Amino acid sequence: MTADAVEAVEIGAALARLRRATGLPVAFGGLVDTGRPRIRISELSGTTTAALRSLAVTSGNGLGGKAVALARPCAVPDYSRSRQISHEYDVPVAAEGIHAVLAVPVVVRRRVRGVLYGALRSAQPLGDRTLGLAVAVARDLEQTLVVRDEARELLAAARPERAAAQGAAWEQVREAHAALRALAPRISDPNLRAELLAACGLLTSPPRAGGVTLAPRELDVLSWVAAGATNAAVAARLGLRPETVKGYLRSAMRKLGAHTRGEAVTAARGAGLLP
Repeated sequence: MTADAVEAVEIGAALARLRRATGLPVAFGGLVDTGRPRIRISELSGTTTAALRSLAVTSGNGLGGKAVALARPCAVPDYSRSRQISHEYDVPVAAEGIHAVLAVPVVVRRRVRGVLYGALRSAQPLGDRTLGLAVAVARDLEQTLVVRDEARELLAAARPERAAAQGAAWEQVREAHAALRALAPRISDPNLRAELLAACGLLTSPPRAGGVTLAPRELDVLSWVAAGATNAAVAARLGLRPETVKGYLRSAMRKLGAHTRGEAVTAARGAGLLP
């Protein structure tokens, strides 16, 4: 499955969450076309026609195009009568029979990657609560896409021939490995969290049978130590107190039979626990 196909699946799942969270009966959305300033609506949820499918929404045009251009959520109580937007897409909107519409951009690394729409089949204002719930769904999707992006970059950077040619790049891989492990506990979706940790595991050597096992937080701390971070920096990265970091590090060193931070990192790499 291509990256765009995976992201389309994520868009579809987000639309289902948007409908559940807001109670809006209709949702649709899509991704930015590669190399073009427009959104391609590819995913529909709760629609009764195919009028909106594959619609290309140019940046600045219509409600979704306005959300893309401004990189912020927008809403209108009655799409066809609104003076706040242009009306290039009135025909497909009318064919679907929707009136009140909101559009929330999905922004990843300061770039709009897609738009989520929610709609009613009646004309009425969409309150701040509804818009806020839709924005929260978009933020969750943004986090998911960030994780997938970083996992892909991490795996790409880990190709043996590239690592052998660029020692500095391998150090970046180790830092990225630590960053992704630090991100994992913040992901509420258990399947996505497990997928991320499995991707991290691909960067390490196969663990030795009967070898040392570290607790997740011990490994998180040691990952940042391996990337050259101080205890204070590790604490800031992981949201822990420096004393707590020291405790995890001491525990990991004891398990690894190491007397220094460097020995602990070397032992962990030898045990297949770190890249």
